[in-house]
Amino acid sequence: MRKVGWVLLFMLLLLVGWYWSLIVYGVNQGLGQLNIVWNARPIAEVLKDPAFPDSLKTKLRIIDEIRAYSIDSLGLKDSGNYKTVFDQKGEELMWVVTASKPFQLKAKTWNFPVVGTVPYKGYFDKDKAAAELKQLQNEGWDVGVRNPGGWSTLGWFTDPILSGMLERNEGDLASLIIHEMVHATLFVKDSVDFNENLASFIADSAAYSFIAAKYGRQSQEYLTYVYEVLDHQRYSQHVLRGSVALDSLYNTFGEGDPIDFKKSRKDALIQQIVSSMDTLTLHQYKIPTQRFKEKPPNNDYFLAYRRYQSKKANFKNELEEKYNGDLKEMIQAYKTRFPFL
Repeated sequence: MRKVGWVLLFMLLLLVGWYWSLIVYGVNQGLGQLNIVWNARPIAEVLKDPAFPDSLKTKLRIIDEIRAYSIDSLGLKDSGNYKTVFDQKGEELMWVVTASKPFQLKAKTWNFPVVGTVPYKGYFDKDKAAAELKQLQNEGWDVGVRNPGGWSTLGWFTDPILSGMLERNEGDLASLIIHEMVHATLFVKDSVDFNENLASFIADSAAYSFIAAKYGRQSQEYLTYVYEVLDHQRYSQHVLRGSVALDSLYNTFGEGDPIDFKKSRKDALIQQIVSSMDTLTLHQYKIPTQRFKEKPPNNDYFLAYRRYQSKKANFKNELEEKYNGDLKEMIQAYKTRFPFL
């Protein structure tokens, strides 16, 4: 028995050593999330705080209505999320690092317990995110980093409302809350593209209904959201068409082609995709090329749109043809079909 004990101890130490970086990462992520949860205040307390702006208090009350709508009208899980508020004090909280191969629209992935393979890595420490990004750049990846407006811990923690969420318009806020509640209800392991596209589709579709019921279809709140979504859809379709063109270009490259040759062809095509953005008919963002004034997009940027937008048309067709437009019925069917993690 003593020999068996030593063998087991040795194996345990070996596993800890092998997965040490993953363990450290997991601990840091847990501490970062716990810091937010511990310092969040109940909504009722925030509503009584005279220092908290009245306009943002109105948004807090709306979130309570969005939660109720999501649970009662959509059948999403009541996880207890979004009942507390964390004041970001105007600062970013999380940085998400993503990457793609330079001459192929293929994401860098990481493997984690429970959720499986994912194409992103989040940090609550900006310096650690910057170090990860720098390392990936040195390895030759096309990289990106973004600050998510919100995220779901999939039930591991009680997710609070972040004060930054309250700066969104009513429709955008509804879409964000519903998106994250979908993740807490439906999340398939090793299927991030499916999860994100599904959550985006349900959130956008349901937000229309919520805002229309609350404010009316002729209200400024509703029309603002409609035009915002239309802009985003048109822009997304342009980027997705660009990703198809990039795929076609990369498929023409041979193994012996010089890096400089491939890079020049890639850069020229991306510049063409960006330049044609200003031909889009948009309501709000008239000159989208301005966002790339200092730095052009890379493969990682195009992959992000595939991750969140490329399958939404398929879900829309399925909703209409199979579920007769009943979003709640579709969600229930998916809950049965895809057990949570």
